[in-house]
Amino acid sequence: MSTIQELEPKGIWKNFYSLTQIPRPSKKEEKIIAFTKEFCEKLGLETIVDEVGNVIARKPATAGMEDRKGIILQAHLDMVPQKNEGTDHDFEKDPIETYIEDGWVKAKGTTLGSDNGIGAAAAMTVLEATDLEHGPIEALFTIDEETGMTGANELKPGILKGDILLNMDSEDEGELYIGCAGGVDSTGEFAFKTEAVPADHKAYRLIVKGLKGGHSGLDIHLGRGNANKIINTLMLMAADKFGLRLAEIDGGSLRNAIPREAFALVTVPIEKAAGFEQFANEFEAIVQDEFSEADGGVVVKAEAAELPQNVVDAKTQDNLFEAVAKCPNGVINMSKDMEGVVETSTNLATVKMIDGNFVIGTLQRSSVDADKEKLSAQIRDVFEKAGGKAYSSGDYPGWKPNVDSAILHAMKDVYNNRFGRVPEVKVIHAGLECGILGGAYPNWDMISFGPTIRHPHSPDEKVNVETVKLFWEYLVETLKHAPKK
Repeated sequence: MSTIQELEPKGIWKNFYSLTQIPRPSKKEEKIIAFTKEFCEKLGLETIVDEVGNVIARKPATAGMEDRKGIILQAHLDMVPQKNEGTDHDFEKDPIETYIEDGWVKAKGTTLGSDNGIGAAAAMTVLEATDLEHGPIEALFTIDEETGMTGANELKPGILKGDILLNMDSEDEGELYIGCAGGVDSTGEFAFKTEAVPADHKAYRLIVKGLKGGHSGLDIHLGRGNANKIINTLMLMAADKFGLRLAEIDGGSLRNAIPREAFALVTVPIEKAAGFEQFANEFEAIVQDEFSEADGGVVVKAEAAELPQNVVDAKTQDNLFEAVAKCPNGVINMSKDMEGVVETSTNLATVKMIDGNFVIGTLQRSSVDADKEKLSAQIRDVFEKAGGKAYSSGDYPGWKPNVDSAILHAMKDVYNNRFGRVPEVKVIHAGLECGILGGAYPNWDMISFGPTIRHPHSPDEKVNVETVKLFWEYLVETLKHAPKK
């Protein structure tokens, strides 16, 4: 069986393989920061690690290219840690196991990390190459993009000297992105008390799994199931019909991933257990029918479990069910200016029990800041009216398109000359770092592009081998034909 290190172009795949061997989940990037710093220093490049852990390296222009504008190659080092139930993997210790299937590189039961490992590997390959033509190069490897864009937010003005930013974090080859959505997290908290399990109750473990999940921006329009919404609907209906009581809940995992799985421990009176079991089976059939096209693998189960000692107080349970039921989820508005583009959306990402509180995590995205703020306020209002506390955090701006961009015109020409067609120019319903970075460096001319990646932020993540080759060729030609100063 071939390995990814044998794929072409070998430089990118060699470096990407190296990245898969180093644990790099968001917020746990110490090892990958040290690796990247050592990689750049071994090349004899000026290397900086800033206060938060961003790694910056500088490579001089090749002979005859000194008159070109400086280009910053930018990618983030962290990856989303998601795995299938039953997969034995520790994202803080274990390497990612990759394999090749039908022209795609995939991972065994986990996220692959091609988001944004391929972009980082491309920057590394440019830094170490001796046969490329390019002007002054800076590589900017940011940290914690996936859970807060910390690296981008904390990057200080004046450190970087270039004029053009090439963000390599897009996921459709042949497309150039010139704008993106901003985002904000809105959180609800419900303090609960516990009480003894009512007499003569039977316990069940509720399971919602088998959903595709995916990126909460790029995939939000696909109509996929939200595990938190599904399990809450089951519990809300069963509380009314069968006297269900909630002991534990754990739904979703990350703010920027559509929740694929949710689990709860509940009890019902023994005399109503048979009816509840029948209801759960019927509910599964309804959900499977609803998502037969968009999310056909969904499973909903109620399995007998050991009786817990306590359940949540009934009032807070009702408040939680009401809040999750009324919380908006999915696409809110489509763009009126760009056909088929999501303008505003929200993801009901997580429902957890933390230190005596139910904590509901949501993420709103919009290319219109006012609409993002309005939606966030609406969701906070839902939580507060249901008896909880609510707040928003992590607000980041969108990236306003510039159709007159010099690097946009140059890259359109390069692609057309190389591949015989003009690339599509788009805005993306996701939080690229460009909006934040442009705030610190307003002089930058920015483009985002990359190879074709599917199902990022889920264990189904995969990157298309042929498009990595095209992406690399495009990058090399872009550097060769960079605008003059």
